[in-house]
Amino acid sequence: MVPLSILDLAPVPEGSDAGQALRNSADLARHAEALGYTRYWMAEHHNMPGIASAATAVALAHVAAGTKTIRLGAGGVMLPNHAPLLIAEQFGTLAALHPGRIDLGVGRAPGSDQIAAHAMRRSLSQEDDFPRDVIELIDYFRPTRPGQQLQAVPGAGLNVPVWILGSSTYGAQLAAALGLPYAFASHFAPDQMYEAISIYRERFRPSEWLAAPRVMLGINVFAADSDAEAKRLFSSLQQAFINLRSGRPGKLPPPVDDMDARLDPRARVMLERALSCAVVGGPATIRTGLADFISRTGADELMVTAQIFDHSARRRSFELLAGVRREMAVMAPDIRTAE
Repeated sequence: MVPLSILDLAPVPEGSDAGQALRNSADLARHAEALGYTRYWMAEHHNMPGIASAATAVALAHVAAGTKTIRLGAGGVMLPNHAPLLIAEQFGTLAALHPGRIDLGVGRAPGSDQIAAHAMRRSLSQEDDFPRDVIELIDYFRPTRPGQQLQAVPGAGLNVPVWILGSSTYGAQLAAALGLPYAFASHFAPDQMYEAISIYRERFRPSEWLAAPRVMLGINVFAADSDAEAKRLFSSLQQAFINLRSGRPGKLPPPVDDMDARLDPRARVMLERALSCAVVGGPATIRTGLADFISRTGADELMVTAQIFDHSARRRSFELLAGVRREMAVMAPDIRTAE
């Protein structure tokens, strides 16, 4: 059975605030660690009232302080928003404090709207610098060389694993060329998933970091004790997605019982396309859906996300998923079919 990891956007539910969202993240990370999840990643987003993980390295430090063994990382840092040296220092600091536990996923999208992008003193033309910035970032994690005038402190010599994130074929090509692990954002942008996976695997060049391609895929998993309750929980993400795509980003809405009746044909098509990589239901439904997704994609690892309004229900969802994974590992330990 492939490893399961968690992507946390530190969702801020309606009626709550960012502080509580981050405390919920720390609690969920401890829960995930006890349940045997492999990684716990947080994502950089800006100018979004419903996401509290904008200062990703700071949020991860908060989570790391309350955990002991689970790997922690960014899924990801949007590198065009930052100088590579500063990111190397931030994640070098995390790696110095928590040796062997820190990952760094980097993407080239702004993680924001145009207003926030300009506020961060960047422009879209800088995206062309992404490959060079990735190479520069990785270089800061190497041991220092004699006469080296600039180094990341902390950071130098810590060899923090760097992942390339993407939602198109661009990241797949770069990850393959550099011989880096690749994570695809299929949980919200699945259109080019199969093409990106194929390009990455076909063009992968072994490197000092990775001998063979490694693909991690994002997937929404909403688990509950019944299919009906899971579908109800999923309605919060559906509402949030409609609000975002309509230019009205806000806090995470509470779930509703009649989501299907609220959808006009246009919204229905949009959700079916954007959230097609989602498994929603009770344990039996989750088991079938997860096995099917792994078989179709040949994923080496799954990065699971679930923006659930009630924190206790979110804890329960990941608890049920961990139980399903244990059952699947016993029934079919190698449940993965390569393309």
